Amino acid sequence: MHKWTRRGVIGGAAAVLATGAWWLRGRKPPVGAEITDNSLARAEALLHSQTIVDVHSHSGRSFLVGASPNNLIVRLMRDGFERQRAADMQAAQVNAGLIAIVADIAVLGLTDNGLQTVRPFEPGEAFADYQRQLTRLLHVIDDGTFSLALSVNDILTARSAASPAVVLSCEGGDFIETDVTRVEDAYNAGLRSITLLHYNENLLGDNQTGSRLHGGLTALGHEVVAEMNRLGMVVDVAHASFETCRDTISASKAPVMLSHSNLNTNSNSSPRFLSREHAHLVSDADGIIGAWPAGIGSKTLADFAAQVIALANEVGANHIAIGTDMDGNYKPVLTDYTDFVLLAALLLQQGMSESDIGKCLGGNFLRVFSDVEAVAAVAGHSPSKTQPEIQ
Repeated sequence: MHKWTRRGVIGGAAAVLATGAWWLRGRKPPVGAEITDNSLARAEALLHSQTIVDVHSHSGRSFLVGASPNNLIVRLMRDGFERQRAADMQAAQVNAGLIAIVADIAVLGLTDNGLQTVRPFEPGEAFADYQRQLTRLLHVIDDGTFSLALSVNDILTARSAASPAVVLSCEGGDFIETDVTRVEDAYNAGLRSITLLHYNENLLGDNQTGSRLHGGLTALGHEVVAEMNRLGMVVDVAHASFETCRDTISASKAPVMLSHSNLNTNSNSSPRFLSREHAHLVSDADGIIGAWPAGIGSKTLADFAAQVIALANEVGANHIAIGTDMDGNYKPVLTDYTDFVLLAALLLQQGMSESDIGKCLGGNFLRVFSDVEAVAAVAGHSPSKTQPEIQ
């Protein structure tokens, strides 16, 4: 493992102070607008009537349980509170969430320029760390904290049972290394989505904030996308460069998901946000974009509602979801699942219809997941109905 020097530790501490250490404060951001009783009642009824899905989260920070972090900020972060998050979801009528393994957490650090890779992987480290995180998530499922959703029907069943479900995913395909058979292994272990890239420059393509090593999706990346299509896994192009996103959409037989971002505008801009052209790559191919309450360009929940509407106005409400990045955000303006009803109320007050809000809060993801399953069925593959065993 990489060892921090004294200078590195001091630098890490400075970075923590510079960012404000939001996740250590338990900060609850302001709503930012007066919510009327009528809007709140309509929002509560809406959540009760719809299937609600968070398309990207790290709820409870499973990814840190049993980790050996090599920087100060990660050492200070709370982990292992999945049961609290499950209770939040149940109380808030959020039926399912995609909880992501963080494929490159072992090599990430918080620097003056934000979250970045601070060293290369050691041989076999990426796969071993993926297995560590997967084992934790399977234990959380086995102990009844969450049910495991392997299909659209499982999500609908969870809603009927009023018990939150988890769809397992992995943020970054680093664990695949050069072995495409690991995609099917991941599917058999219960994963139903892979985000091809995170912050580490892996062998599948280029990420959005790094150097352009490959010029787009690589040959290995094409193989991974084809295998995910065959199996029935949602391809996630969050963090992918424009070129990698373009190539992935061209290669995929099913719609893709970009699980957490926002639209770049004159007033809201970030290297992690999307140009209009980038956003339309996804929507024009019938995919979805998860609006991201990261606190970038927003200080309140009402600001985030405006970001959701800006994205919907650009690409259409049929292509929007909510990807909270719960427990993985820098300075989130949506900090627990009880905020979902407030978000729905704010969207109503900002002019979005109940029908469109229902699509954004879960309906659009169910459509994409159904399309992914249909493509796999044509290829002769049907969703596994067997819960994986804990290793």
